[in-house]
Amino acid sequence: MIKNNYQKQVYFWLLSGCILIVLMVVVGGITRLTESGLSMTNWKPVTGFLPPLTEEAWQEEFDGYKASPEFKHFNHHFTLSEYKDIYFWEYVHRLFGRVIGIVFIVPFLFFWLKKSFNQRIKKRLGIIFLLGLSQGVMGWLMVKSGLVDNPHVSHYRLFLHLFFAISLVLFIFYTALLVRYPNHNWKPEMALKKWTLLIFIVTLIQVAYGALVAGLKAGFLYNTYPKMGADWLPQSLWNNYPELGIMVVFEDPGTVQFIHRTFALIVVIVAFIFWRKFKFYAMPKWIALGILLQAILGVFTLLYIVPISLGVLHQLIAILILLMMTLQLFTANYTMEFKKLNN
Repeated sequence: MIKNNYQKQVYFWLLSGCILIVLMVVVGGITRLTESGLSMTNWKPVTGFLPPLTEEAWQEEFDGYKASPEFKHFNHHFTLSEYKDIYFWEYVHRLFGRVIGIVFIVPFLFFWLKKSFNQRIKKRLGIIFLLGLSQGVMGWLMVKSGLVDNPHVSHYRLFLHLFFAISLVLFIFYTALLVRYPNHNWKPEMALKKWTLLIFIVTLIQVAYGALVAGLKAGFLYNTYPKMGADWLPQSLWNNYPELGIMVVFEDPGTVQFIHRTFALIVVIVAFIFWRKFKFYAMPKWIALGILLQAILGVFTLLYIVPISLGVLHQLIAILILLMMTLQLFTANYTMEFKKLNN
């Protein structure tokens, strides 16, 4: 059990970590949509927290970027001033990672010395540390994939980078709930738990395909709805199937976008059934409304050819929906209506 005098502090510490990681994901989305992700061509985990402070240092960074495939293929016209513009968002993104590391490690050491954690929470904190480390390493491997020959990052590595970040947010949030409500003795509500798990899984699949859409820049294709151009199926599916085979569902941008936009309808239908079946609970209604809003927002993001504001908002709402589902899973485990949690 968490010591009573530190229970709230540990709870708010974990929640602050959730908020920071969500903000980091938002900044990561801006970084991707402004095409800033390949602007920093080296990784200095310890010494790289400061940006270039002199013109000489800026020129050195710019020279490193000039050797990258992105500069050679797309941005060879860039001046130093233009380079600074794209450098900004990638620097802020990496800075967030360092801040999150400090926010995790310093309080963790304090609470550890105060013997504030039980064995269950210690194990979960170890998993949080490994997930955070994996997310950072995968972020660099993602960037590195675009610094060799192809000036585009691997969409598989982008998916894993986002997957680790979302997993980290949800795992920390669930751990925070365990800290906040350590003495629950509620009985499981199995029907609600099973349905919440179902909608959680289908939403995760949808988010996964959203990451593939982002990595392949598929949102900039077929900017019509409900048809894809003049057809219901993307022409690229037929064009690329002979070469890609079954991998067309992961590697052809048009096909990936088709799966993402079609599966969104399945998620909306499952969410509606979920709400109708458990409408006497508070959270299913909000989850269903969130998913409907997310689907509508996805359509407008596509029609307006992925403006930064809509693209980032689309990503943010997906994380908020998953957080609501995590809370519902917690309450479903212990037969509690959301409104009764704080009684």
